[in-house]
Amino acid sequence: MRKIAFLYSGSSHHHRTVQEPKYSRYLHRVMYMPEFQAEWLDDIDVLIIPSQINVRLMERALPAVHAFLERGGIVAALGAQPESWLPAHNWEFRPTNFWWWLDRNAASGLVLDQPEYGLFRYINGLADATWHYHGVFHPPAGAEIIISVESGGAIMYVDRQSTPGTLIMTTLDPEFHYGSYFMPATERFLDGFLPWLAEGEL
Repeated sequence: MRKIAFLYSGSSHHHRTVQEPKYSRYLHRVMYMPEFQAEWLDDIDVLIIPSQINVRLMERALPAVHAFLERGGIVAALGAQPESWLPAHNWEFRPTNFWWWLDRNAASGLVLDQPEYGLFRYINGLADATWHYHGVFHPPAGAEIIISVESGGAIMYVDRQSTPGTLIMTTLDPEFHYGSYFMPATERFLDGFLPWLAEGEL
């Protein structure tokens, strides 16, 4: 099983997520960012960068994160990512429709590009990956787009081209909503996402 670390900057929603036993069993280390040390990444296989992380603390940790990728590490970055922290992620802000399912002929606009992808042995397709999104990526050439948007852009992709490591990039923010006690699909997503990171085909 891969050793997974979670960057934690003290938010209540992150605290609930990392303390939940069904998720904490997959976390080898929760890294409290005010005390972050680069060597904490030495024995880690996968690093989760959660959404809405403290910007100043994340910028302080970035050189270690980049070095981790250069060593072949796997980084899973969650949520809106307007900061250019990770290589080639090409973020575009999109206004968020939080209530799309209340629209007549409601449709999320999401497209499952690779239903055979390994992640979907752990979650139930778009049903477990659909709530809302805050923007899209325009992934680099060669990236594996997993979920895209009908109007253009991707909300989840895997990039094995831009660094010696692997970038799993998604605008989805399941740990925020699970930790905030709403949005049931986010719990179903985490129920599969963490086991996939730990033991699935990446």
